[in-house]
Amino acid sequence: MSAADSVAGMAHVPWRRTRRWGFALLVAATTGLGMWTMFRILHVGGLTPLELAILALFGVTFGWIVIAFWSGVIGFTLTLAGRDPLSLARASSPRRPDDAHSRTALVMPIHNEDVERVAAGLEATCRDLPPITPDRHIEVFVLSDSTDAAIVAREKAVLATLQQRLADHCRLHYRHRDSNAGRKAGNLGDFCRRWGRHYDFMLVLDADSVMSGSTVQELITEMEANPRLGLLQTVPIPIRQDSLFGRANQFAAAVYSPMLATGLSFWQSDAANYFGHNAILRVEAFTRHAGLPELPGRPPLGGDILSHDFVEAALLRRAGWEVRMRTDLGGSFEEMPSHLLDYAKRDRRWVQGNLQHLRLLGGRGLHMLSRVHFLCGALAYLSSLIWLAILVVSTIDALMRALIEPNFFTSNAQLFPDWPIAPPNLIMPLLGGTLAMLLMPKVLGVCLALRRNPAQHGGRARLVASAVLEALFAMLIAPLMMVFHSRFVIEVLGGRTVAWDPQSREGRALPWREALRHTWPGTLAGALWAGITWWYTPTFFWWLTPVWLGLMLAAPLVRWSSSLSLGRGLRRRGLLLVPSETAPPPVLRDETPPPVVEDGLEPSPTPNERPCDMPTQSFTRDWARPPVTERRPTLGE
Repeated sequence: MSAADSVAGMAHVPWRRTRRWGFALLVAATTGLGMWTMFRILHVGGLTPLELAILALFGVTFGWIVIAFWSGVIGFTLTLAGRDPLSLARASSPRRPDDAHSRTALVMPIHNEDVERVAAGLEATCRDLPPITPDRHIEVFVLSDSTDAAIVAREKAVLATLQQRLADHCRLHYRHRDSNAGRKAGNLGDFCRRWGRHYDFMLVLDADSVMSGSTVQELITEMEANPRLGLLQTVPIPIRQDSLFGRANQFAAAVYSPMLATGLSFWQSDAANYFGHNAILRVEAFTRHAGLPELPGRPPLGGDILSHDFVEAALLRRAGWEVRMRTDLGGSFEEMPSHLLDYAKRDRRWVQGNLQHLRLLGGRGLHMLSRVHFLCGALAYLSSLIWLAILVVSTIDALMRALIEPNFFTSNAQLFPDWPIAPPNLIMPLLGGTLAMLLMPKVLGVCLALRRNPAQHGGRARLVASAVLEALFAMLIAPLMMVFHSRFVIEVLGGRTVAWDPQSREGRALPWREALRHTWPGTLAGALWAGITWWYTPTFFWWLTPVWLGLMLAAPLVRWSSSLSLGRGLRRRGLLLVPSETAPPPVLRDETPPPVVEDGLEPSPTPNERPCDMPTQSFTRDWARPPVTERRPTLGE
């Protein structure tokens, strides 16, 4: 195979429109069937305004479930068959063109982080990188815009020490930016304007990211092989979790995320999304086309674009660059919040950023799938408010039916009563079908794990037990997350903004007082909900059991799920095990002792700057897509 054939093979996505329309028809047909079934159930005796509201809200949430269901089914089928979701050929690594030369910068933006923890993960990644060769050069940049003077001083000392430790392996640079303008997007933009012209590619890492050297090589090779590729996203898997909450989410991500991402990649093809980290970008394309504007108006829905990643992917795709996802790489890792309250705090920031995307749905020149990403990102949180609205409206409707005495004679001249007509026998099939679609991606993910690597999850029996435990835990915390997300959406729409502080990644067991302080409103609401429905409509009370039970148990769930001893106890019993624990790659086995850091050390100077402009993009002005041309390698410029 020639280099040209390799490039053509990597760029080819067969039946791109057909698969997108096919997926859309599957989702529309399944959602339509669910709505028709609900209509038949509600239509008995005529539709009241409340029932019409229930039907409309149900359509939105049911459609959301359907998208995940069909993505899971497609991902399962492709993974089982060993097929690449884009080319549909046998999954294989790209071949590097014979004449390829490239320079890559691994960039890690940080902001008031625990720098020792950051340095440990970064050192593991750097030591696993391939050796530098004349035709492939990799350097590392730590881009700080920390605002605490003591943290900045510690960053300089720790990273100066790390520069010395890695001197024989790779070049590491540290830059502190005095201004936090634009947050992370502004930090990366500053790098592109000052040093971007030195590099072909930019691999973006978060402060908690770890990537294996082989994965870094695969990403660079694919960028070299496809000159139309502007962004390549991996599927980051959480690691190093000790609490029950963290371990349950870590298990779910390891078992289900790659399969679901494969299904998403199938229909998104070359218009995939960007998660903001653990992804590689073509520097020239990013610099020319991903400069973010400010949104008109005041925060929370105006000002800086907070969830910048979705928007940057949309801008690259608008300019004609491909945005793809690699779902088969296993060396992409991240950390995550270890308890539910920190997880919800992170979601609060994402709610604000994702709701801003609704203002960009009509942006000029955007690809239709970019608009879908914006909408789905917002629906990820709006669906909680919609689901809560369905439950509240359904409760009101049930109470009205219980409290208002039925009138079977609607006319004075009526001889015979209008007896109530029993609803068609469709309630249980609809409930069962909805539940099946919710759980099917989990079932399919477990089936793949049972077939491919059960030993890495503790064996078949423990794998199944872990999946059941994770599913039960997810169902129990779902009502509390619904309440949190609903509150966050209402706050943002009400004009309340939030500060984007550093994410907490240290595991800690929450005290009861803190758990109660954040959950008592939901617990009180759950108790009142249960009491009222039990008194007036006992049948509906039992239907609501998963909701009020989860809310009433909110404080114990938050407290116990943050327990490190409980999580570690489950690990000792072989439950919720993941491959990063049972068969860790070398990058996660690195046991390099922490360095002795001398305070006052200063990092070496950064490379000479090669300034360039990063034009601010517009979503409102007339816009025409520029032609995409292959850029010549910059090595030796």
